[in-house]
Amino acid sequence: MQDKIDKRDRAAQFRLRLARAMEEQHVTQSALARSIGVDRSTVSQLLTGEGARLPNAHVVGSCASALGVSADWLLSLSDRPESAAELLASSLSMTKAPRALVDERIFEWHKEAAGYKVRYVPATLPDMLKTRAVLEWEYAPHLGRTADQAIGASADRLTWMRSAQSDYEIAMPLYEIDSFARATGYYEGLCPKIRMDQIDHLLDLSDQLYPRMRIYLFDAKRLYSAPVTIFGPLLCVFYAGSHYMAFRDRDRIETFTRHFDTLVREADVTARDFPEHLRQLRSTISA
Repeated sequence: MQDKIDKRDRAAQFRLRLARAMEEQHVTQSALARSIGVDRSTVSQLLTGEGARLPNAHVVGSCASALGVSADWLLSLSDRPESAAELLASSLSMTKAPRALVDERIFEWHKEAAGYKVRYVPATLPDMLKTRAVLEWEYAPHLGRTADQAIGASADRLTWMRSAQSDYEIAMPLYEIDSFARATGYYEGLCPKIRMDQIDHLLDLSDQLYPRMRIYLFDAKRLYSAPVTIFGPLLCVFYAGSHYMAFRDRDRIETFTRHFDTLVREADVTARDFPEHLRQLRSTISA
C-alpha cells in the first residue's frame, strides 16, 4: 500500500514518471501526442507544467496504454510500472499436469522451497506416501509402462522429504482416508491386504517423519479445499486436472496460506491423533 502524498508531489511525480517511460520506450512528444489523440503542446504541458493539477483519467489511461505501463504507476499509486496484464502474466503460470506426478517441474518447486514449510492438500492420498502396490493399482491400467515413472517419481519425492530441511504439513478431508480404508468411491476394488499394508506404511512414515511431516484430517462438510501446494512464501500451485496453476504474487500466497492454516486449525483429527485414527481404521478391514 502506498503512503499518502501531497497533491503537488503526486503531480511532480507524474511528470517524472511520464518522462521516464517516454525515454525508456524511445517515444517522442509528437509520437505520444499522436498515440493519445492530443496536440503536441498538451504533451509538453504534461511534462513541464507546474502545480498540483493532474490530467484527467482519460489522458492518464491513454498515456499508460501507449507507453506500456500502468496508470497506477504514473499516478504513484503503485511502485510497479508493469500493466495489470503483465503483472498477472508474471505472477501466474500454467504447467501441463500429467496423470501422475512425473513432471520434473514439480520436483524443482520442492527443491526451490527447501528450508520453507510446504503446505499440501492432495487430490487423493499423497503419491509420495503411497506403497508401490497402491501406485500400481492406481496407475498401471491407465499408464502402462509409464507407471514405473510415476512410481519412481513418488519415491523421489519421499526421498527428498526425508532429506530436505523443509517441514511438510498435509491436510486431507476425513472421507479420503476413510474411503480408502473401506474401499469405497475412488478406492473401490482395492483389496484388503493392499489397504492394510498402505495404512501400516503411513503409520511407519508418521512415526519416522514426525514432527517434520504432520498430517491433519478436516471435515469436508464444514470446510473445503481444492488440491493445492503452498511452497513457503515463494509459490502457490493449484491442481486443476490437466494443468497446474502457479501463483507467485505475495497477496495470493498469503491468502491461500491463511486458508490452509484454517484447515489445520479446525481439523477434526490432528497430527498427533492421526496414527490412532489410522489404527482404528485398520481394525475395520477384514483380511
